[in-house]
Amino acid sequence: MFQLLLVDDEALARNDVKSMVDWEKHGFTLCGEAQNGAMAISMIERHAPHIVILDVSMPLMNGVELSRVIKDRFPKVKMIMLSSFDDYDYVRDCLKNGAVDYLLKHRLNATALLAVLDKAVQDLQVEQREDEARSAQTKMIERLSPVILREYAANLARGVQDAGAELLTYARHNGLYANAVNYGAAAVQIVPFLLLTEHLTDVQKSQFMQRVTEVLQMAVGDIQMRTAAYVGEGRFIVLFSSPERSEHTAATQINQALSSVSHSLEKFLNLKCVYASGGLCGSLKQLSVSYSQANQILNETFFQASGASIQRKSLFIEEQKQLLMFLEQLDGERISRIITSILDTVRSQPVYSMTVQMIASEMLHMAEKSLKRHLPDASAENSPVLPSRSELGRLGSVGELEQWLLSYFAGMVAEMKKQMAAGAYSRHISQAIQFIADHYSDNISLEITAGAINLNSSYLSRLFKEETQMTFTEYLNRVRIKSSCLLMESGPYALKEISSQVGFTNYTYFFKVFKAVTGMTPQVYIDSRKPSKK
Repeated sequence: MFQLLLVDDEALARNDVKSMVDWEKHGFTLCGEAQNGAMAISMIERHAPHIVILDVSMPLMNGVELSRVIKDRFPKVKMIMLSSFDDYDYVRDCLKNGAVDYLLKHRLNATALLAVLDKAVQDLQVEQREDEARSAQTKMIERLSPVILREYAANLARGVQDAGAELLTYARHNGLYANAVNYGAAAVQIVPFLLLTEHLTDVQKSQFMQRVTEVLQMAVGDIQMRTAAYVGEGRFIVLFSSPERSEHTAATQINQALSSVSHSLEKFLNLKCVYASGGLCGSLKQLSVSYSQANQILNETFFQASGASIQRKSLFIEEQKQLLMFLEQLDGERISRIITSILDTVRSQPVYSMTVQMIASEMLHMAEKSLKRHLPDASAENSPVLPSRSELGRLGSVGELEQWLLSYFAGMVAEMKKQMAAGAYSRHISQAIQFIADHYSDNISLEITAGAINLNSSYLSRLFKEETQMTFTEYLNRVRIKSSCLLMESGPYALKEISSQVGFTNYTYFFKVFKAVTGMTPQVYIDSRKPSKK
């Protein structure tokens, strides 16, 4: 039953309307009568009628004014206007305020009234269906969890058993991928993921991946038609659905969306990516095949060398030894040469290949380890002289990576040398200490050092002893022995090789000096650094 309220200041007019129709027979119930606007508003608040039949001409608040109040405060209520006057201004204003129709009292009869009531009912029913549809849509959106949807998509990419069927069930339950005819999947890889995230905590890495996922989703569009999800190790899956029956059109849409992905990642996060798409299919359950194809295409370039002259996965032992030795000697020139030599073997590979990332990662680990040894309180991430790792996301070639690494190592060596020379020393002694740090592995002497800083050797000798409490030779030998200790702790190096690398031309003299400085022989020192067996 539809609730109906009569509003007219004349009791006779209200009685005429009440007696004109068998209300219950036609599905209506009269819930009340009001003789003015204020009473009508009060009764609408109490009874919430579906329809109000109201007179235009009433004292205090006429029907036009009342219709404006009803429109503002009770917009779902349908209004039918009655009047004794055929006035266009009244008609226009009432219709503007949402009245269903405008009837003249002297022409009113049961047929005309029921016709307008039926029109009001039809409007109510249409609005009710729209409200129900909106409510269902709202509930569906509330029920739809992007986290859950992305997990279904990620499981499909990970090859989890029955992942396709589970995704299909979830999609049907939530009205996803509606009207889709063609489906496809793509694999997207962040470049270079390993170097960007290996220094992050688990929480930081999770936040980083969430930001990438959000940008991916923004680039591809509505999650209910296209879904981006994180698979792992910098790899993402993007599910596409299209109502287009033409496979060519659907494939074009996918390529355009992936191009948008690449552009958005670079624009908003300064990240480069590579991507590949699989073949189109006719159902969600077949998307795993499409993703496998895309994944295979990407892996062929991501993990395999592209014509590299040397097949490798990481640094060779000899490269590690040389780089570590040059780091301990703070020899920037030879560090640059070994980095270039290493990268020459993989220069034909894409910078996002796992081989290139692993090699760069190992070099950075060695650099940071050396930095900690020389400067225990230093941090590579907080250093103002070192390039930020965030810059790695924009690198597009091995050549660009090489320049970044050369800048990183050069900055690190300069910082360590600066710290070594720092102290409460005069300008001349600071210069001498800096020269020793740069050249201790060479055949240097007091005279050579004095000449390098334009100072008399006798004056330098006296000044050096006064400020450092050591002779020049004692200080030089201590620097050399400290460097040799670091090399002994770093790996299995031959003692004669170490003595030569730190600047001793005579192994017997190295042995003698080492024992004088450390109180033990080189071999005993090595044994003392080995982990004890319990």
